[in-house]
Amino acid sequence: MSGCGMPWDAMKWREAPWPWVSTVSTLGYGVRYTVQENKMLATRTGGFAIGLRRGWSEWQKDLDGLIAWCKANGIGVLDVGADAAAVRKVAAAGMTVGSADLPAWRELISADAGVRKDAVAKASASVAEAVAAGAKHFFCVMLPQKPELKRAENFGYMVEGFGALAPALEKHGADIVIEGWPGPGALCCTPEGFRAFFKEVPSKAMGVNYDPSHLVRMGIDHVRFLAEFKERVRHVHGKDTEILSETIYELGTELPATFAEPMAFGGTTWRYTIPGHGVVRWHRLFWMLKEAGYDGAVSIELEDGHFNGTAEGEKRGILAGAGFLAGC
Repeated sequence: MSGCGMPWDAMKWREAPWPWVSTVSTLGYGVRYTVQENKMLATRTGGFAIGLRRGWSEWQKDLDGLIAWCKANGIGVLDVGADAAAVRKVAAAGMTVGSADLPAWRELISADAGVRKDAVAKASASVAEAVAAGAKHFFCVMLPQKPELKRAENFGYMVEGFGALAPALEKHGADIVIEGWPGPGALCCTPEGFRAFFKEVPSKAMGVNYDPSHLVRMGIDHVRFLAEFKERVRHVHGKDTEILSETIYELGTELPATFAEPMAFGGTTWRYTIPGHGVVRWHRLFWMLKEAGYDGAVSIELEDGHFNGTAEGEKRGILAGAGFLAGC
C-alpha cells in the first residue's frame, strides 16, 4: 500500500486528523465522519478537493440523494454523465462539477466523415449547454467506432474529429479530459498515443484525465507519465491498482490463464482498488501536481471488488478512499 493516509484500524470515536472534520469513527473499513459545516475534504498535499465520479448503482442513480450524502460526508465535487440537467442540479446544490461526459465520442472517431461531422455538431451543442450550466471539463475515452480497423487509420479519424471539435471547446473556455482506459482499440492510453495526439491537435482544449490505475495495470510508470504530461492534466481520478505478484509467478503476463478466472474489476494479475490499497504513489503525485500549478479536484472512481455491490459497501469504500487521500 501507499505510505500516506490515516490508519484504518478498528477504533471508536476519536479526534479527527483533518481540520474540516470534527470526529471520525471506523470499524474495519466502515468510516463515519462528522463534517463541520461548509468544510469539504481535500488532500493534505496541494489542497486538492476530493470528489466522486457518479457510479451506476441504484443508490447513486438518485442524484438528489447522492448530492445530500456527498455534502454530509465532506465531498464537494461530483463528476456526472452527459446530462446538462445533472450539471445544473450539482451546481445549484453548491457543489463543483468535476467533469461531465462528452457525448458521441465513438462517433468522433468514425471512418465515416458524415458521422464525424454530426458528432462534432452534437458534442459542440452539448458543451455549450453544459458550460452554461456549470461544467468546464468534458470526460472521454478515445474508443473508435470500429476498433477492428488498423490503429493508424483510426488515429487519423480521431485527429480529424477532435481537431474539428477544438474551436467549440476553446470558444466556451472548456476542455476535454482524456482517460487512458485501455479498452477495445483505445488510442490514447500510453505515452506514445498521448504524445502523438497532442502533436497533431495542439489545442490547449485537449487535456488529460489523469488516472494512474490504468497506467499501473499496463506496466507504465505512472510517475514518469505525470512528469511528461503534467501541463495537460485538467482532472484526476482517485483509483488505485493492486499488482498480484503471486499470480504473475503462476501465470506470467504473456499467455491467458488455463484455469484462473479474472478478479472483479481486474484481470488475473491485477485489480482496481480504492486509493491506498494499491501501489500508486499518491503523495508523490500530489506534490508534482502542486508544483505544476494544478488547481482541480481528485474524484474517486469506485471500482473495487471488495466494496462494489451494495450501497453500504460502496459508501464505505468511497469514504475510506477519501480519508486516505486526505492524508496524502
